[in-house]
Amino acid sequence: MIENQEVYLTVFLVFTMFMILVGIWTSRKVKNGEDFLMGGRGLTLPLLIGTTVATLVGTGSSMGAVGFAFENGWAGALYGIGGSIGMFGLLLLFADVRKYNFMTFSEELSFYYGANKIVKGSTSILMYIASLGWLGAHILGGSLYLSWITGLDLFYAKIIVAVGFALYTLIGGFLAVVYTDTIQGAILFVGFITLTILSVVKVGGLGQLSSELSNEMVSFLGIEKLGFIPALSLVVVIAVGVLATPSFRHRIYSSESITTVKKGFFVTGTLFAIFSLFPAIIGMSANAINPDLEAGYAFPFLATEVFPIWVGAIVLVAGLSATMSSGSSDFITGVTILLRDVFQTFTGKLPEKDNMVGYSRIALVITLILAFVLTLGADNIIDYISNFIATVMSGLFVAALLGKFWPRATWQGGLASIIGGSAISFVVLMSESLMAFWGNPILPSLGVAIIAGIVVSLITPRNKVSKEEALQILSKERSIVDNGTHDGNSIKSDVN
Repeated sequence: MIENQEVYLTVFLVFTMFMILVGIWTSRKVKNGEDFLMGGRGLTLPLLIGTTVATLVGTGSSMGAVGFAFENGWAGALYGIGGSIGMFGLLLLFADVRKYNFMTFSEELSFYYGANKIVKGSTSILMYIASLGWLGAHILGGSLYLSWITGLDLFYAKIIVAVGFALYTLIGGFLAVVYTDTIQGAILFVGFITLTILSVVKVGGLGQLSSELSNEMVSFLGIEKLGFIPALSLVVVIAVGVLATPSFRHRIYSSESITTVKKGFFVTGTLFAIFSLFPAIIGMSANAINPDLEAGYAFPFLATEVFPIWVGAIVLVAGLSATMSSGSSDFITGVTILLRDVFQTFTGKLPEKDNMVGYSRIALVITLILAFVLTLGADNIIDYISNFIATVMSGLFVAALLGKFWPRATWQGGLASIIGGSAISFVVLMSESLMAFWGNPILPSLGVAIIAGIVVSLITPRNKVSKEEALQILSKERSIVDNGTHDGNSIKSDVN
């Protein structure tokens, strides 16, 4: 039984109320639907770094990485290394798409394939479901932590966590997410650095820590413990998740310029590479202190049973900041996809501009309820959703890569990449021997997605719609939602 549960719950509630006040403050800047969903497309460099770092440090890469390090030593750093590689990949491959003023990843993908409506419609549904999955994982991860640290019933902890970040997002939209992310990002870095230093001191130093653990755990990146291929798979799956997750694309579309995106992602990737060391050290320290502990409780154990209450309070807020910042990011991104793409797929039109803020808030409530339902009655949903997201994201990443850089790519090839990658992933997931060998399905999924995309593209007719024509098609769709007529200026491009 954890002592001081009432104190921890009070700290969490006060912190949440502060985030809600920030949401109220930012709501004054929301004038229209695009402000609510995209923050006015003017994210400055500090805000972009703050929101991207906080989004990147989610449930898996913080508390999940601590538990993973408890079992596998330095392999816990692989989460952060994979995320850092993903950020640098986004910088090099896709930062320049900011010039097209896209609003969703589905819109971007359709542009690569001649503004194809089948690509846009099918991928929008897929990405909305993926966003629900990520959101559900963050709700469950945060609620498990809050329940353990405060003694709350898990069901009520889920409600509190979900409503917590839903309220400030509902009030202030994307700007509320950005500002609260920036605050939470600073808090989580302070919290994890504090816990890392105290943990090392408690154990007796890094040298003593190494002597307390097995040689496999303290090997380079824990490769001897985990195995080379599973370790590589973990790095790749995290990197691909960053490269294809809609919430990171949302940061590109909403930044003030391409230069801001490149600088912001470079700093974020560097910071996250440094951050990767903290969860690994914390997890190994917990193992050295109490090797009989269940891995999933390594993070709250150190925060509440080993160190003083003030440390527990800081780490409580830091851990939940990681969950809430990522959750709110997937929340607003999912709503943008729902309103801009899924709605159009099923109705053939877009919501009216004058009512977009109201529609957005209704969509937020619907999205939260659906994600919350995903968490009911589940105790291993995080593993399930992580595999599902990896399955979905691999094909989307390949489709974007081929569509952007290979002129011969066709929309049929793009869909083949998505379907092929998903199909082989499910095959791997259903085989214990394949999972033991690969670690997760990402490597075979990427391979099949690439082969399927290339082969199908080569046997189907070339795309005859130029980039300029695709932009005009998307521009027309955008102008219809803005004012009911085509003004030709809704999407600006530097393409020649």
